[in-house]
Amino acid sequence: MTSTIVPTFDHYYPVNPQQQEPRSSQYTLQWRRGQLLVKSFSKLPQPYFPSLNNQQLLIECLKHSPVDLVSIDAKLGKTVLSFWAESCEQAHKPIFLRISSGSKLFKRGSQGAMWLQLIDRVIAGVLLLFLSPIMAVLMILTQVYSPESLFTREWRVGEKGKLFRAIKFSIPTQENSKAFGLWLRKSGLEHLPKLWNVLRGEMSLIGTRCWTLEEVITLTVITKSWEMETESQILQLDSQTL
Repeated sequence: MTSTIVPTFDHYYPVNPQQQEPRSSQYTLQWRRGQLLVKSFSKLPQPYFPSLNNQQLLIECLKHSPVDLVSIDAKLGKTVLSFWAESCEQAHKPIFLRISSGSKLFKRGSQGAMWLQLIDRVIAGVLLLFLSPIMAVLMILTQVYSPESLFTREWRVGEKGKLFRAIKFSIPTQENSKAFGLWLRKSGLEHLPKLWNVLRGEMSLIGTRCWTLEEVITLTVITKSWEMETESQILQLDSQTL
């Protein structure tokens, strides 16, 4: 499979060279069959991309680009991952995490998994139907106690490493509503809106669990450290054998 460095988007946004923002030195962009790969930094020569440090320009570039999806290295850290995830969300481009090939965090779909997803959606639909009165009451109470935000949307990592926003009720932080927030959290009712994520096929009730962004980053760092330690031990054994 061949890959080339992603072409510039200068024909969309002419930029005065004196006004160019400094390019990010944290990662490298590559183009592969409709996919934009955001990888750990390498010494490959990089064409000018006018939006790596400006989110709004990046969003506009992604919107007008031929990119089908974005694949980003999980080792780049939460700040970079969140920056690209939010940009892709606003540009309506799917984004996936890339992790080591030996990792079993994200299982690939199969015919059995398709049946599980169908069952998940049926169960979620039935639960939403029966729990809709309770959810309506919770929405009213949350709006009363937390008027600034009804829902909280947090990044999760689903099947094949796809990033999506999981929805839950906001937990009030005001002094006069802490009791309600504590009850909402302890009862687990704050997670009821996630049934919409299940209905959309992003999460599962009975299949593989989805991970938080922080969990995946932590597990990736641990896996990388373990691989480096194992490789070091193998090299030591080889040198002793020689």
